[in-house]
Amino acid sequence: MERFASGWKRNYYGKGDVVVYRLNRDGNTPEGQSPVFGASVLMLVYGDALWPTYTTGDNTGLIATDSMKNFIQRETLNFTGADLEDYCRFLGAKFMDTYPQVEGVQVSAVEIPHAGIRKGDVAFAPSGPERAAARIELGREGMIEVASSIRGFRLLRLGGSAFHGFVRDQYTTLPDIANRPLHMWLDLEWLYTEPLAAFSKGAISAKVRGMVHEIFEAFESGSIQELIYRIGVRMLAEIPVVAEVHLEANNRTWDTVIEDADRIGVFTDARPPYGCLGLRLRR
Repeated sequence: MERFASGWKRNYYGKGDVVVYRLNRDGNTPEGQSPVFGASVLMLVYGDALWPTYTTGDNTGLIATDSMKNFIQRETLNFTGADLEDYCRFLGAKFMDTYPQVEGVQVSAVEIPHAGIRKGDVAFAPSGPERAAARIELGREGMIEVASSIRGFRLLRLGGSAFHGFVRDQYTTLPDIANRPLHMWLDLEWLYTEPLAAFSKGAISAKVRGMVHEIFEAFESGSIQELIYRIGVRMLAEIPVVAEVHLEANNRTWDTVIEDADRIGVFTDARPPYGCLGLRLRR
């Protein structure tokens, strides 16, 4: 189910998984910007003018979702930036200008990142695994909400992660662990103190990505909960325009096959049940 910052909608529709790659092939890419801009877009629209298609099958005011796909892909040529928040705003505003029967639009975009194989602007390969994303809802009065996120962190720490002192009863089989190799997945989403604060040309997402890496490397934690709390608190402390942050981690720590104390070991992928840990902090 899709959600909208402006509240419940009795009807909405749109087009998802619209993939675009804009390639600057002539070498005239703006400084600091990659020649490869890739994104997967979801566009949702709503409005009373679209209601008859549900109730009577009257499609007079309906924009076909195939037309939405064409709009997104073709208008990407006219977008000159590289920031996902700017991209979503550009598409949403242009769509509402084009179709006055639409009362509101929500545009989400997830980056499809590529990095240069060597120095230069000729050869690239997919990068990641984490991917930045943005979501913007616009109404006739302007922007309603902007959310940014980074999803898909895959983080491995060789040691310095403990887990002990938890409840023990007849269902407990897990031993206390003083120093484990930690493998976790992490998604983050954050909202802003006001919508215009979101447009930083990617600087805020880059700062968040750096914080996650730095804290994961430096902090010896007693639980994954403590680790993600540290990340959230630091985001609020060091990025004043962030009003709220939501973090969700999966404990994907590998199963031990054989180990020689804490010196060396062989591990395999964890079995399917995994721990899920969430946290929401507000300024």
